[in-house]
Amino acid sequence: MRLLLVEDDNHVAAALSAILARHGFRVVHARSGEEALQALLPADTEPFGVVLLDLGLPDQDGYEVCGKIRKRTSTPVIMVTARADVRSRIHGLNLGADDYVVKPYDTGELLARIHAVSRRNAPGEDTVPMPVAGLRLGHVHIELPTRRVSVDGSEVQLTRKEFDLLALLAQRPGVVFRREQIISEVWRTSWEGTGRTLEVHVASLRSKLRLPALIETVRGVGYRLVAPSA
Repeated sequence: MRLLLVEDDNHVAAALSAILARHGFRVVHARSGEEALQALLPADTEPFGVVLLDLGLPDQDGYEVCGKIRKRTSTPVIMVTARADVRSRIHGLNLGADDYVVKPYDTGELLARIHAVSRRNAPGEDTVPMPVAGLRLGHVHIELPTRRVSVDGSEVQLTRKEFDLLALLAQRPGVVFRREQIISEVWRTSWEGTGRTLEVHVASLRSKLRLPALIETVRGVGYRLVAPSA
């Protein structure tokens, strides 16, 4: 896989490039936002599988670069930064970043995140539109156009946010969605003051669907949907 590494520190870039190369990545190094944008211009070369974007760039704000990248391509973007506050992470996700890694990070974790976002964007997987008729997960049937949910053929009345939350998790059964990501995508707001609201909605879904094990809590991270057997 070709990977675009956007990092202005040559020493950091050299060390990380060596690690990535040992794991099979072909790294292209861009030292500025402009270099990164130029590298992403349409060409006859193989497209990038992932963009690893450091936010501390010398010529442009990293968030601005992320927004420009997202306008040009659907290539997954992982932001790398020392900014650990939740608002910064949510801002990056709202601009189109697919994931967010805070320095200092574990190399194994970074590699796992790279593989995760690349799988989501792989042909035949998440780039394929969801079925118009809806999603079926064991006994649960989600009708996306009509926003209806049924369990064993019996319709379950959900609020708008409950449906949005369930539909988001159902897009990728088994994939862990971070709390910040869920709140950003479902509530379109920041993390502060919304954590308890998310917990309440998850509890309500478990109760209404009568499937307490359907939505699994991943302690310290977020939630994932565990597809029940048919």
